[in-house]
Amino acid sequence: MLPFEEERLTEEKWRAIIDNNAAYDARFIYAVKTTGIFCRPSCKSREPKMENVRIFKNAEQALSAHFRPCKRCKPTGGRLPDIDWVAQITQCIDTNYSETLTLETLADMCHGSPYHLHRTFKKIKGMTPVEYAQQTRMDKAKQYLIHSDKTIADIGLSVGLPNASYFITLFKKKTGHTPADYRQLYRNKSITEVSYDGSQK
Repeated sequence: MLPFEEERLTEEKWRAIIDNNAAYDARFIYAVKTTGIFCRPSCKSREPKMENVRIFKNAEQALSAHFRPCKRCKPTGGRLPDIDWVAQITQCIDTNYSETLTLETLADMCHGSPYHLHRTFKKIKGMTPVEYAQQTRMDKAKQYLIHSDKTIADIGLSVGLPNASYFITLFKKKTGHTPADYRQLYRNKSITEVSYDGSQK
């Protein structure tokens, strides 16, 4: 349980956020559930969806609710370390993998420039943000293939790859199998394990 009462998003506060009104910077902080980031009202970041906004009295409350400070508007007054910013981006991809995630979209969501985001993410994670998004989508696709009866096209759509042929090509490139083959291989393996009498180790 949080040691404070979260504030209500009033019409006045919502207007301050969408107008980037600096006059409200000392009055409240807002966080966005889908990105895990909190900002000053004056931040020039992309306008969030109203239902994803949470209001806090100050940066300390937002931090205690496990949100991270925006790299652009610096609501804690300090510079956000690169490793924390990359953790923000990673969380953002993990949460929004089913959406269209270009480098520009991610930079906008995580409040930085595309070039700096690409360079910093690769330095910390050893891969680009787009490569990480692809890996996340393939991991989610594997779970769907193993644990659901969704069609290949539906799985592609569920992981943010609505073009079925591109999804199949990318999946084969990353795993060495088509989605259909991967599903069949896993199911054959499960059947073998179930029928195995366990007398040998």
